[in-house]
Amino acid sequence: MPDTEPPADWLVRLRRMRRKVQIWTGRNLPPGVRLLAGLVLMAGGVLGFLPVVGFWMFPLGMAVAALDVVPVWRWLCGRRKGRTPPRE
Repeated sequence: MPDTEPPADWLVRLRRMRRKVQIWTGRNLPPGVRLLAGLVLMAGGVLGFLPVVGFWMFPLGMAVAALDVVPVWRWLCGRRKGRTPPRE
């Protein structure tokens, strides 16, 4: 039987840091700025081969941007459901 190991310590720390950043941005940044910050982080993650930025920025940017994208998506879906069906 394979021995199941607990997650690595660095993985636990990474998840905690992502969650802290998400909570901080959710409380301290207005919605439009959160989306912009997430997009900037994702753009920096694409340039992860450069010395200052890193590939870690892309998933963090997705997490920050998701704080705004999900409510907008739900709002759009809710508006579509409320419409009357098109007449044929």
